[in-house]
Amino acid sequence: MTLYRNQMPIKVRPMEEQAKESPGSSTLLQNAATTRQTPSVLRKLGAGIISDVRARTPWYFSDWTDAWNYRVIPATALIFFANVLPGIAFSLDLIETTQQYTVAEVLISSFMAAFVFSVFGAQPLTIAGVTGPVTVFNKTIYDIINKYPDAPNYLHFVGWVYLWAAIIHWVTAILNWCNFLKYVTLFSCDTFGFYVSWVYLQYGVQVIARQFSGDFEGALVGIILALLMLVTSFLFQRLSETTLFHRHIRRFFSDYGMPISLIAASGMAYWGRFGASNPTTLPVGGAFQAANGRAWLVKFWELDGKWVGIALPFGIILWILFFFDHNVSSLIAQGSQFPLRKPPGFHYDFFLLGITTFMAGLIGVPAPNGLIPQAPIHTASLLVMGKPPQKNIDEEQITRPSSQSDHASNGAVIKMEESFDYSVSRREAPIAVVEQRVSNLAQGSLCLVLLTGPFLHILGLVPRGVLAGLFWFMGADALKGNGITIKLLYLIRDKTLTSPDDPLHKVRKSRLLMFVAVQLVAFGATFAVTQTIVAIGFPVIILLLVPLRTYVIPQLPFTQEELSILDGPTASPFTMESVGGSLHAA
Repeated sequence: MTLYRNQMPIKVRPMEEQAKESPGSSTLLQNAATTRQTPSVLRKLGAGIISDVRARTPWYFSDWTDAWNYRVIPATALIFFANVLPGIAFSLDLIETTQQYTVAEVLISSFMAAFVFSVFGAQPLTIAGVTGPVTVFNKTIYDIINKYPDAPNYLHFVGWVYLWAAIIHWVTAILNWCNFLKYVTLFSCDTFGFYVSWVYLQYGVQVIARQFSGDFEGALVGIILALLMLVTSFLFQRLSETTLFHRHIRRFFSDYGMPISLIAASGMAYWGRFGASNPTTLPVGGAFQAANGRAWLVKFWELDGKWVGIALPFGIILWILFFFDHNVSSLIAQGSQFPLRKPPGFHYDFFLLGITTFMAGLIGVPAPNGLIPQAPIHTASLLVMGKPPQKNIDEEQITRPSSQSDHASNGAVIKMEESFDYSVSRREAPIAVVEQRVSNLAQGSLCLVLLTGPFLHILGLVPRGVLAGLFWFMGADALKGNGITIKLLYLIRDKTLTSPDDPLHKVRKSRLLMFVAVQLVAFGATFAVTQTIVAIGFPVIILLLVPLRTYVIPQLPFTQEELSILDGPTASPFTMESVGGSLHAA
């Protein structure tokens, strides 16, 4: 089958065809046949985990040798900055409110996730770290338990929350509940990605707003630095998409534009009168030191029995959040726009996520999980561009569908030079992805490097205004490629300037408005809940997106053709084999 993404055709081959060209082909074919012919096998305890391990093991050696590729270097640099700094910025409110965490805890959590998933994971392209929802969750727990006169030790209570969540993670993986992902489509992913994008934009505003409680002049400089970071990052991105300069220079702008902008904006804070304003910077502690000088081992088993029981519902809510957030980030990181060839492993990786969640409670750090939009950005940064096969070119010259149904979800946008004024045959398209484990492990290891004295001092020089600009850039970039945004732009675009081949022409305007309205209402409900005292319950609303799409949307007056255009599977059939296929395959 041929899938189209950003007006460029990409062949997604069936599992059988891919397996014939790959190590462990007999294992892959056997697993695929077992999934289709004897679905009862997957209902056995641990069958999903075993299937994932068998499918991925033949590729393990090549996961390391394939890293001998230049694409690994820019991918490591990009994800290091895109993962660590937002994670720290997300945690600022948690750090300052609870006094139970420092930057060291955030860096240790990021390293732990990178090490476990890069060395042992079945999907090493998925980037895990500290997310905004987790910091909201932990802060809400602090606000709730501290209302009681006999409030327990915060880290002990969180340790039990994480342990309960880890146990449910393990049960989920063993009972093959990750097969539930077959119901997840772009409807849910786009809505959740839209929410995450606005969370990034909101946090950027909050970072700036907090500075006004101190030095007013420093806050104004923070705004300037944020705008400088935002504008220069988009400038580099735009230059990478033009016909200016050689294509290697344009790719350099795409690979290193954001890190260069961050370093330059940070340096600007110490130039001339900017430096005299003393802009607010990141708070850092001692090298490898936990908050308040505590030991790294949290003896959460000393918690009173009453609070152990109270921790259980919190653990269930965390499980709901991680079940959706981590698995969706894995799906998007292996989306159908990426020409992947190595098999996935959702059941096994979710079992590993239970281990990292338990370890996080044991050492008193925020629990890591899959990151959006960092995970798909990581995969996009590992794309190998080249001239597409002649057969694909011929197919595109016959039919050139719009990018509407083929957008790169949640910001993982493939920067293809589709606006160039020359023939299709000269375009570059994604021809491969450098699927390996080194870039994830390397960016995690750099977190440990940051914990050393000299680099921790450098980290403490980064102005918070620059972090606000980074939030704005990542949020705006994610919004640009989101399906909801693309549909909204179609609605307001001059129809005379819209491609006649755009599939949305086949959808009645009233039905398009109805579909987008449902997504926006779901987004609004999620975003509104996170601004209230019941913010800890927002994962439940996120999870309800799936049954909403599966059972409610089909009851609305859409035709089957309209639904197939407005929505579709997140990942290719090859990726969805791990969870029993997709129920919404086009």
